[in-house]
Amino acid sequence: MGLTTALSSALSGLRATQVGIGVVATNVANAETPGYTRKTLTLEAAMAGGSGIGVRVANVNRELDIYVQRQLRTELAGANYIDIIAQVRQQIDQMYGTPGASSALDTIVNGFTNSLQALSADPQSVATRQAVINAAQVMAQKLHSLSADVTLMRNQAESGIADAVDRVNGLLENIENVQTQIIALSAQDVELGALLDQRDLAITELAGLIDIQVTATGANQVSIFTNSGVSLFDMQASKLTFDEKPLSAQSMWNANPLLSGTGSIKLVSPSGYTIDLIQDRSIRSGKIAGLIELRDDILVKAQAQLDEIAHALASSLSNRTVDSTAATNGAQTGFEIDLADLQNGNSISLTVTTNAGPTTQRYTIVRVDDPSSLPLSNSLTADPGDQVIGISFAGGVAGALAALNTALGPNVQFDNPGAGTILRVLDDGAPNLVNIDALSATVTTDSIQSGDGTLSFFVDGSGNSIYSNVISGGREQKLGFASRIAVNSALLSDPSGLVKIDSNTLPGDSTRPDFLWQRLTATSQMFSPSTGIGGAGTPYSGSVVSFAQQVITHQSTATDNALRLKDGQDVVLNSLQDRMAESTGVNIDSEMARLLSLQNAYAANARVMTAVKELFELLMRV
Repeated sequence: MGLTTALSSALSGLRATQVGIGVVATNVANAETPGYTRKTLTLEAAMAGGSGIGVRVANVNRELDIYVQRQLRTELAGANYIDIIAQVRQQIDQMYGTPGASSALDTIVNGFTNSLQALSADPQSVATRQAVINAAQVMAQKLHSLSADVTLMRNQAESGIADAVDRVNGLLENIENVQTQIIALSAQDVELGALLDQRDLAITELAGLIDIQVTATGANQVSIFTNSGVSLFDMQASKLTFDEKPLSAQSMWNANPLLSGTGSIKLVSPSGYTIDLIQDRSIRSGKIAGLIELRDDILVKAQAQLDEIAHALASSLSNRTVDSTAATNGAQTGFEIDLADLQNGNSISLTVTTNAGPTTQRYTIVRVDDPSSLPLSNSLTADPGDQVIGISFAGGVAGALAALNTALGPNVQFDNPGAGTILRVLDDGAPNLVNIDALSATVTTDSIQSGDGTLSFFVDGSGNSIYSNVISGGREQKLGFASRIAVNSALLSDPSGLVKIDSNTLPGDSTRPDFLWQRLTATSQMFSPSTGIGGAGTPYSGSVVSFAQQVITHQSTATDNALRLKDGQDVVLNSLQDRMAESTGVNIDSEMARLLSLQNAYAANARVMTAVKELFELLMRV
């Protein structure tokens, strides 16, 4: 090796050391920069004719554990998902109150039932009657307030989705811009670490909003998909749209955009292809998935719980059963019932046994005078064993006969003897293929002096109308009823209706107060599984009071579960973030040690160059 080679080697060492010092300086400067990954040099020997002639920088590397990065993004989506749910769960729990607290829902309901019990003990007391009215108004106002809070939280979730969708679009646009720069600079042999960091930072934030998979496609390029396989970015970014809507208690998501009362997220690909991400369930984790679940499930069930309480309060006190009497027509046997008081939304219960088998089927025939709401779903009632049939009685009993006979088939015959309000149901007669086992109707009392214990205590506040759970426009009157329930204005003006069954009722008669109290505290009924309490096959059964207590217990349990999941997810996420920081973060002490080593190397290479210079000078003198 000659002096020239020695000089060239020392010079290459100086250059490599200068690059190394620059990398260390950049690392130190960006020690606190979010998303920055520590850079290191890869050096290799410079060769000529099989002999070493110095050193050169092969590459500037990003110290990145791809496996940890992938795990971190997955867990970040899960953490953001459960975090937003736990946060709202806590708000719901606080809103319903601590069981037994003065403002808690169960305390308000118990206050109403206790006032009825007090009235039963002293029915002629004017003050006690007024106390019942006051307690009922407090309860109605509590339901109004809780319903308004739930609706507000649903609107906040809707706005949160809109903001998150805007952020997703901004991140995808940023990723596309950075990717374009990376592609352009790759051909120029330019160090791309900063751009790759910038792209990864955007992708990681995106992973917190929507669950994604990132696939490397070579040459520092990536493609991004949702975990369900929908492409978000592949050289070009897709665009998300969201039609934010103001929500009410009646606003529900529907796959048909013309019927949906909530906004939908649609993805428009660069080629113009459109997909509804909510309908296709393409978003399964991340903040957006959590907001969708809150808007369309958790908060909907919270509203359903309040509506079910309001529905049970109104119907328990105002509904009565109309029994049937045995009827025959030649060889045919069955029952007949007077439907004079059957209102829109009321129902008829019919039990039929098919003798081949035998098998017994219960039918719930619901009066539905709006044809657009038919047919009805079996989920309309909480009873898992009945079959629900919607029939219009707008034309009276006679007008409903054709639809009834069509619905139950030829072996069950409906007719209207006398062309009045009597409905008769008969079996098939001599062939005896079926038996009519039972027939009754549930009707709503629409007056104060009903002649029995039932009382139209609570009404639909929109027009002080009788509550009978009318089905119109495909929706039950129950939907959003908690926001509208009100004390009947007739009772507000004359509280004596709490006692007076008819004009002959004595002031001290406790028949009605006893009946009302028993209906709320001791009469068992099934509650809709749409509330999230009980299942479709095993709906919750109990009194109105016990259901209100169950609602609070359910919310408290759900909150505790969500918080436990959040704590567990936070532990996993924090562990991965620590591992990520260890592999990618800048350690100042390590960088200073590296800088000292580079300083020594720089000085050594400079000393070699000085020695070569001195040797050249010596040769020149010789």
